[in-house]
Amino acid sequence: MDSRLSQLQSQFDDLRIEAFLVTDSVNKQYLTGFDGDGVVLVTAHQSYVITDSRYETALENQAHEFNVVITRYYLEAAAQLVSNQQITVLGFEDNIPFHDYDRIDELMSSDIVPMTNLIEQMRERKSTEEISKLKNASQMTIKGFNRLLPYIKPGVTERYLANQLDVIMRDLGAEKASFDTIVASGQRAALPHGAATVKPVQSGEMITIDFGYYFDGYTSDLTRTIALGDPSEKLKRVYGIVQTAQRKIIAAIKPGVSGKQLDEIGRQFISEAGYGDYFNHGTGHGIGLDIHEGPALSMRSEDKMMASNVITVEPGIYLPGLGGIRIEDDVLVTASGQEILTQGPTDLIIL
Repeated sequence: MDSRLSQLQSQFDDLRIEAFLVTDSVNKQYLTGFDGDGVVLVTAHQSYVITDSRYETALENQAHEFNVVITRYYLEAAAQLVSNQQITVLGFEDNIPFHDYDRIDELMSSDIVPMTNLIEQMRERKSTEEISKLKNASQMTIKGFNRLLPYIKPGVTERYLANQLDVIMRDLGAEKASFDTIVASGQRAALPHGAATVKPVQSGEMITIDFGYYFDGYTSDLTRTIALGDPSEKLKRVYGIVQTAQRKIIAAIKPGVSGKQLDEIGRQFISEAGYGDYFNHGTGHGIGLDIHEGPALSMRSEDKMMASNVITVEPGIYLPGLGGIRIEDDVLVTASGQEILTQGPTDLIIL
């Protein structure tokens, strides 16, 4: 964690700031390992976790390099430190609520400068330890999906499958779900983010299952679309189109390629197959401490892939009144190409 703080401090001169205030909970955790209420103030040579007495004992028993300030008035304490150290320019995260901005503007004796995605850009490149945790989360997620398959039978509800998956994943050691699990069957599979309902799954339907879980603080994100009984020839053909598009995108991943270029590869293939109007979301995103991080894979993304990024690749086709197909894997960008972390076949499973 100390190296992350040092990395941030090393940017201060170029950014023309003397300190930086961190309010985002995930960014606080990334920089310091502290996961609780409060703020983090980083100056040129010091760092402070400003929190309250609920966390005092835990912090006393935790090895750390930062200073701890215990108070119920987080921003006031940060402002006092800024004043005491005669800091003249303070950077802050520009995604804070207006109420917090208003308080910072009122309290700080320094000039305040908004910064966009400063810590988020640091988070995009994963360390060896982070990659190991993401690999484990991805492998456990594949294992959980395989354990769910015997429970998928005609008549059980989408919500039953989502709940059963939660039991399986927690039994495997997951801390929590990354988002509400998507189970969308039949015509509902045409909804890219169709939350699980009490609808029973039926023979002949496609079922899209999209889920992710945290293991040791890092998340996975996986989508598989399966068939319960023999689906229509059209749906099987569409499945093959999505599968090929995903393979083409993954094969093109390497350092330097942009998110826009990767998106275009899959989108062009799907469009040439006649389904371009039915692929209505981005191709992927980074994952890590959060379920949506950079870099982005979309029609407008100029983000360049870098070695040690971990991204999702998730093209889809959604046909109203018929159903939908999405296949998603987690992929590590390596120095020479890519490595699929959610290792497992993506051929259509027919139960």
